[in-house]
Amino acid sequence: MTSVAVIDYGMGNLRSVCKAIEHVAPRARVMLTHDAQTLRAADRVVFPGQGAIGGCVAALAASGMREALRDALAHKPFLGICLGLQALYEHSEEGGGTAGLGVLSGRVRRFPAGARDAGAPLKIPHMGWNEVHQVRPHPLWEGIPADSRFYFVHSYYADSDDPGCVTGSTEYGLRFTSAAGRDNIFAVQFHPEKSQHAGLRLIANFVAWDGRV
Repeated sequence: MTSVAVIDYGMGNLRSVCKAIEHVAPRARVMLTHDAQTLRAADRVVFPGQGAIGGCVAALAASGMREALRDALAHKPFLGICLGLQALYEHSEEGGGTAGLGVLSGRVRRFPAGARDAGAPLKIPHMGWNEVHQVRPHPLWEGIPADSRFYFVHSYYADSDDPGCVTGSTEYGLRFTSAAGRDNIFAVQFHPEKSQHAGLRLIANFVAWDGRV
């Protein structure tokens, strides 16, 4: 039986993520946890998130989870969701500037005020369904058609410095990184747990993934 630790840092309702994993992998042991030892003992790790990145990073440090998370990022199959993608980068513009975990090269930027798409002003946050272009093959894309639509809710986006780490991109006034990863790490800006069939397939692929590309 595989065990999946879902990181709980006290921000947002994460039960929907747990329920989605349990739905696609009923034999998996799913643990919503804020305990560093539980995180270290799990076979694989999911880092979901919503809210402010500054509060997220501070909560991880205060709970002792930050170092356990770094250990997991080094060798366990890892799935980041929404803020769990943004926190992997070096820096975010949110909150006047916040340092991230520095696992991926690049910055997290706010969608520009006054930006327009096809002549219409962009609504911020970017909320709703949008296409994800699969930039390169990955085991987590298996069985998911190219340019499938996923559900997004975010005001900041990842601007990756390393094209080799970009696995998916999306257009919303500009083209941004909507999926990224390397080695045992895969992270997405959208919410797979809210993205119906395509999202559930991605989660199922993650539970079956051995962390190799």
